[in-house]
Amino acid sequence: MEQAKQFTSPLRKILFCTDFSENADFAFDFAIDAAVRRAGCELHLLHVVPESDAQFWKSYMYEVEDVDNKAKRDIDAVIDRKYRSRVPQNIPFIVEYRVGSDSGEILDYAKQKAIDLIVLGRQGQSGLKTVLFGRVTEKVARHAPCAVLIIPLTYQKRVANSQ
Repeated sequence: MEQAKQFTSPLRKILFCTDFSENADFAFDFAIDAAVRRAGCELHLLHVVPESDAQFWKSYMYEVEDVDNKAKRDIDAVIDRKYRSRVPQNIPFIVEYRVGSDSGEILDYAKQKAIDLIVLGRQGQSGLKTVLFGRVTEKVARHAPCAVLIIPLTYQKRVANSQ
C-alpha cells in the first residue's frame, strides 16, 4: 500500500492589510487561522496611510511638534489593542506602516517581502472615511504576485446570523 505524501504548505509569509475597520478586524481571523495551521509561518501586518490623508493631517496639525512620531504611536496603540494581543506567541508578527498609494504600497510590500498570501477585508473604511478596500482590493487581486484571500463584509454578517 502506498503511503500518503506529507503535505508541505507553500505559504510561509502571510500579509494582512488593515484600515482598522470592522471588516478588516474580521479578516484578521482568517490571517491568523492560515498562519496557525502552518508551522514556521510569518504573519505580516501592513497599514497604509494614503498620501493625501498624511499631507492633510500634517498641514492641519502643523503646530503639533513631532506629528509623525505621535501618529506612529497612535497607530501602534491601535495595532496592539486590535491585533497584536490576538497573535499566538509562536507566530512571528511583523508590523509595518507606509504612506503612499494604498494598492501600490501593498503590492510593493508583497514583492519586497516575497509574500505568499495577502488577506484583505472588502468594503472597509478608515476613521477618516477613506475607502481602502474596494477599489484597492480589485487592484491588489489583479496585480498581486501571490494568492489573495478577500473577505467580504457580507460574509461576516452571514457568520454572525448563523450563530
